Amino acid sequence: MSEERKPLNFIEQIIEEDLANGMSKNTLRFRFPPEPNGYLHIGHTKAIGISFGLGEKYNAPVNLRFDDTNPAKEEQEYVDAIKRDVAWLGYKWDKELYSSDYFQQLYNWAIKLIKEGKAYVDSQSSEAMAQQKGSPTQPGVDGPFRNRSVEENLDLFNRMKLGEFDEGAHILRAKIDMQHPNMLMRDPIMYRILKKHHHRTGNNWCIYPMYDWTHGESDYIEQISHSLCSLEFKPHRELYDWFLDQVVDEDKLRPKQREFARLNLSYTIMSKRKLLQLVNDGVVNGWDDPRMPTISGLRRRGYTPNALRKFVETAGVAKRDNVIDVSLLEFCIREDLNKTAPRVMAVLNPVKLVITNYPEDKVEWLEAENNQEDETAGYRKVPFSRELYIEKEDFKEEASSKFFRLKLGGEVRLKNAYIIKAESVIKDSNGNITEIHCTYSEDTSKKVKGTLHWVSIKHAIKAEVREYDRLFMDEAPDGHQDKDFMEFINPNSLKLIEAFVEPSLTEAKVGDRFQFQRLGYFNVDDVSTPNNLVFNKTVGLRDTWAKKKPAQNNTQKPVVNQTKIDRKAIDVIKQLGKKYTNLPEAKQEKTKAEILKLAENVSYEDLEPLFNTAAKKVGTRIATALALSVLLKNGLAKNEAIDAFIAKALEDKNELLVAEAQLL
Repeated sequence: MSEERKPLNFIEQIIEEDLANGMSKNTLRFRFPPEPNGYLHIGHTKAIGISFGLGEKYNAPVNLRFDDTNPAKEEQEYVDAIKRDVAWLGYKWDKELYSSDYFQQLYNWAIKLIKEGKAYVDSQSSEAMAQQKGSPTQPGVDGPFRNRSVEENLDLFNRMKLGEFDEGAHILRAKIDMQHPNMLMRDPIMYRILKKHHHRTGNNWCIYPMYDWTHGESDYIEQISHSLCSLEFKPHRELYDWFLDQVVDEDKLRPKQREFARLNLSYTIMSKRKLLQLVNDGVVNGWDDPRMPTISGLRRRGYTPNALRKFVETAGVAKRDNVIDVSLLEFCIREDLNKTAPRVMAVLNPVKLVITNYPEDKVEWLEAENNQEDETAGYRKVPFSRELYIEKEDFKEEASSKFFRLKLGGEVRLKNAYIIKAESVIKDSNGNITEIHCTYSEDTSKKVKGTLHWVSIKHAIKAEVREYDRLFMDEAPDGHQDKDFMEFINPNSLKLIEAFVEPSLTEAKVGDRFQFQRLGYFNVDDVSTPNNLVFNKTVGLRDTWAKKKPAQNNTQKPVVNQTKIDRKAIDVIKQLGKKYTNLPEAKQEKTKAEILKLAENVSYEDLEPLFNTAAKKVGTRIATALALSVLLKNGLAKNEAIDAFIAKALEDKNELLVAEAQLL
């Protein structure tokens, strides 16, 4: 079977056209050019993925070039972090380069422009320059120093370089056109005086080139074939080309700037300045805080390179800015960890459970499967004893028929162990349940609807669990003109929990990832030690954020609209399923979230008839699998009908259905 060919994105189409028009494939060269003034964030993964992805596709070299032209904000710490992040994502650069490598060449070219009457030293105040530059609707006017002689400009520029003047006293400007429709072409600044220590060149320079002057010329020096940048630089392309016009040799390759839409994520900010404010104000604990959208923060939280690369690939390469729902990022990490993360048992909110008819001193080591998605993962032994911890929310004295967990007089299965029946409870003086007394049966073939995770109290290991939520409560925290983004900080973005985990986790190492069964995915934090285990919650098993959205927030559409609420949930699920496979990926994610929410109001009796849906109705079968996942999460035990439905789905040719069935 031939491999399915993906359609070319618009950047690949540009490259293919260039190759068809005579460009040699050997001249293809790309670059990723970060400014080392902060840590890379999730938005940068798109730029990284595009440039390095093209390098992989065309077997072309990709440079890692640091645009280090502003010593006031740049540090070696950021250089090291950027290199670490790019390497962790799995990309290899051809050359490690710096714009500061080209300071002398850029200076020489600036001298050339001055001699040709195309650059001059301006001595106005910044306020005066802003005023005479005009506006988008009003042309600028020539400044009083625009027609200085070449000799005077050369003398002043040399003295600027020698450090004779204070910061702000003079700048060097390109002499283009003060009436140009594009304001960036109205005599842009090329150099300014900055008497600050540079992390690489030390104090060798006290004048530093501006980004627009540096960027294109650096691309030319490195013979970059396609200079790819985000959409905000589209107005800069005209200036990029003008600067190149002044220096290019016809015998050398001329770089071509092309722009793509940057990656914006809901409930997230992408400004490095604002991220730095979060760090400096102590809102987070450093750039690698697991709540931060930095690559370092995501890595520490437990995200994988595969998940981030899949996320970028799914988001795609677009020409227009758009906002990607953060739930897609969370979906990608769930998909990846489901296949790779070992399953273990941990209890985060414990209540004591005593099996009264189990011998007091008896301990059994029961066999537990490590990962049903990985045939090579094998099994482990977990200890079972008379006294256990279960989750408090897994027990109710009285509950409806839709509660598939433990209740007085009810039976559930303990994962990998026995069936128990709740007989009585012990309460403290405030009426809080302190113990649940149960009996157990060795007949494990009995059919019960609920399955619970647990840990043996005698063998449980204490661990600190850091449960993270989204850092911002608003979908667009920096999208309000009348409010500061800090107003939307989620005060409950970090919850510290004293949990109990099974003893196999004493051997867990920093960075190891696990699925805490029925709870979510967790990884071992950087500060964890064998004597003080610390786990970070990476993501839950399902997207629960939709339930938390405030009803009064009119800027967000409700997940389920009122007309659908008035109808029976199972009927709406069937309707959504019919269209599911015909939807684009982004809409599929929204529909999936809607089905999962509706499933909270569906009973097993409602869902079971859909198990026999015809094979050709794939969308309905996917919707059935999604709804079933919610029931199983809520404690429903598998039976023959469920097993048969899953087995049939796993044999299907539709990848979406198979993927959902694997999660079951």
